[in-house]
Amino acid sequence: MSVIKPFKGYRPPVDIVEKLASRPYDVLNTEEARKECEGNPYSLLHVTKAEIDLPEGTKDSDLTTYIKVVENFNAFKDFGWLVQDQEEKLYIYAQSMNPKEADARWQYGIVACAYSEDYINKVIKKHELTRKDKEEDRMKHVRITNANVEPVFFAYPAVNEIDAIVNNIVRHDKPIYDFIAKEDGFGHRFWLINDKATIDRLVELFATKVPAMYIADGHHRSAAAALVGQEKKEHNPKHTGKEEYNFFMTVIFPDNQLQVIDYNRVVKDLNGLNKEQFMKALNDAYVVEDMGTEIYKPSKLHEHSMYLDGHWYKMTAKAGKYDDNDPIGVLDVKILSDNVLDKILGIKDLRTDKRIDFVGGIRGLGELKRRVDNGEMTVAFALYPVSMKQIIDIADSGNIMPPKTTWFEPKLRSGLVIHTLE
Repeated sequence: MSVIKPFKGYRPPVDIVEKLASRPYDVLNTEEARKECEGNPYSLLHVTKAEIDLPEGTKDSDLTTYIKVVENFNAFKDFGWLVQDQEEKLYIYAQSMNPKEADARWQYGIVACAYSEDYINKVIKKHELTRKDKEEDRMKHVRITNANVEPVFFAYPAVNEIDAIVNNIVRHDKPIYDFIAKEDGFGHRFWLINDKATIDRLVELFATKVPAMYIADGHHRSAAAALVGQEKKEHNPKHTGKEEYNFFMTVIFPDNQLQVIDYNRVVKDLNGLNKEQFMKALNDAYVVEDMGTEIYKPSKLHEHSMYLDGHWYKMTAKAGKYDDNDPIGVLDVKILSDNVLDKILGIKDLRTDKRIDFVGGIRGLGELKRRVDNGEMTVAFALYPVSMKQIIDIADSGNIMPPKTTWFEPKLRSGLVIHTLE
């Protein structure tokens, strides 16, 4: 079962929260972050991407960058831009991609600390591989700040009583933060859970009703936080298991509120084939239909769309080219990788091959068309998004998804609350 705990979060005053809360460190490159922070000293990007405050050309991995991270983080606390709550709390964080619409869809997560041992013991389950270099980068950030500055995005199998508690709070209590981010128009709301009885009941419900939690987004941050906790444990001869370093900050959403967005592919060339040869090769695994020049979006599982030479095509996978009884074999990313990217286009390793790139569905299929039409790429493939059930099935089976399979939106805003390991 799942362990969560309340914590004394560091939070910004209401009057600067919109300026301080930022997009996650891995959504922006250095130059984009530098531009986004122009004229805004409050942005948490000064902590999560501190190289923006150093001379151009300074890398995020340079020693001077890490020194600047600590300097800026301490300054934020000294200036009163981050103030610690006096009592341990749980929090509720809600997000919407269409907050101004009358029928706006919101998702409500509980902000809590997860237990590092649950990650080590696979009660917290993952569906992606992590890279050691990215783990180490995030571990350095946790070590030098002694904090989880950015949360991890978790999902859990929905529990009616947890839903009821959250619904009761958001219906009757005014959120302490409520704003629409100017960069993307996404809505963010944030509540404090102050009542100890409510906090205790939520902790109990996770311990008795939630058999596992699933990393939706933030595999490297999860690994880094858990591994730093293990380091601190090994270096503390008086370790009890209750120290704050045993826990890391998460936002945990019920699985039935989450929507996974498609994650699409663009490829530079046809591996030496001309268009006719390539189209003929596709017929082995797909029924291919020309849909004309208007953008065509896949409408169901095992259907892809392809953009090539000014036309969109519907690609329907033939029976025998997928296995709906296998948690990996059912995935459209697997079907495309095996039957097209590998077999026809010669792309063996999606992580390292420079001929392929990946485009999150939040950009729309027009971005695929643009990158092919401008000559940067030759062919694009749009995929039907995976479901939360597929993600949970894969994590439960101990399997790993192919690279670049899931894309979650909205991304968690950084800076609404921070967990320190002190």
